[in-house]
Amino acid sequence: MSMFAKRQSALAAAAGSPPAARGKPSLKPVVAALKKPPVIAGLAGLFLLSTGALFLTVLGDPHAGTPSARVALHREEAAPAPAPTGFEAFSMGAMGLYQDLTGTGDPSGAAGGEAVITLPDGATVAGGASYTAPVQAASPLPKAPIAGLSQPGPSGPLPMIAPDGRVPAQAYARPFRSNGKPRVALIVGGLGLNAVTTRAAIERLPPEVTLSFVPYADNLQSWIDQARAQGHEVMLEMPMEPTGYPDNDPGPYTLLASGTPDDVQAKMDWLLGRAVGYFGVTNYLGDRFATSDTGMNAFLSTLRQRGVAFLDDGSFQRRPGAWARASADKVIDQTQSPAAIIAALNSLEAQAKLRGSALGTGFSYPVTVEAAARWTAGLEQRGLQLAPASAMTLRPGR
Repeated sequence: MSMFAKRQSALAAAAGSPPAARGKPSLKPVVAALKKPPVIAGLAGLFLLSTGALFLTVLGDPHAGTPSARVALHREEAAPAPAPTGFEAFSMGAMGLYQDLTGTGDPSGAAGGEAVITLPDGATVAGGASYTAPVQAASPLPKAPIAGLSQPGPSGPLPMIAPDGRVPAQAYARPFRSNGKPRVALIVGGLGLNAVTTRAAIERLPPEVTLSFVPYADNLQSWIDQARAQGHEVMLEMPMEPTGYPDNDPGPYTLLASGTPDDVQAKMDWLLGRAVGYFGVTNYLGDRFATSDTGMNAFLSTLRQRGVAFLDDGSFQRRPGAWARASADKVIDQTQSPAAIIAALNSLEAQAKLRGSALGTGFSYPVTVEAAARWTAGLEQRGLQLAPASAMTLRPGR
């Protein structure tokens, strides 16, 4: 039987049946629809929504009494990290900070990033770990140690005056011959902690610029050897007690104002024995140590006996002594900005023209190294002679 015939037969059968009562509608179709799974799922969701609405209507919004505010959020650019102070870079507890700021501690590491700053004269200065100054031609100094100028010490070889009268302050200094022009000298310190800035100072500053190294630096002798091979005379930094010690702590071998002569001697044996090839030493901090007659006398006496020069950053001018002596006229990077450093260097230049000579000192911030490289490049045209710092020293009593 066809589908059409079946349908006709069903209609005929239903034709004789009495009509359904109108007052009692049948619920069978509704019940059948409700038994279908999609309908059941939809009704369940509707039930949950209705329950939640009823809950809020009867009990109220649970967060209705909580203060609220709407604000437009704007992401601010992160402020650049400030350059570390000399103390932060030098102290053992913060060496990592300086290395992280400007590069890797690995001497073979490469610089990362570039932030070029324009100087007032139009030159560019790298504010990060990138350098635009050209590499200088090498002008090698004799390799250290030079025979007869050192002797064994408790922690390493110590400088000494040779039997024939030669002294480290002269033998390890860069030779200098005046051409009659005003002399200007520059010391860049804090070296050896960071490979990028140390290598940049060695390679991109003129050989006449004196380099000063931190005694706590790893591979210190290697760095000194590289500096001398490029032509730089070098110095070693002596950590001395500052105001605020021990909160301001230059490290475990800090020369203390309260130290006895034996204490000062023992610490200097370690510091001076860290490497060979330096002609002199300089202070690192030390305003409190400078007030100690006992400590300073022991310090300067040791340097005199060993033929080593002492050049300070300008804070020890009233303390004569050592085998040879000088004090800096200006710290060039007390404010670490290109404009401020160039202004300080120009002031140093003016002082040299006025008095015949001037000595500046600075820390090896990337911006300092770059600004100094640009500034020294034009000194000859401006009527000055760049001299090593050793040429600014005088023997005691002269």
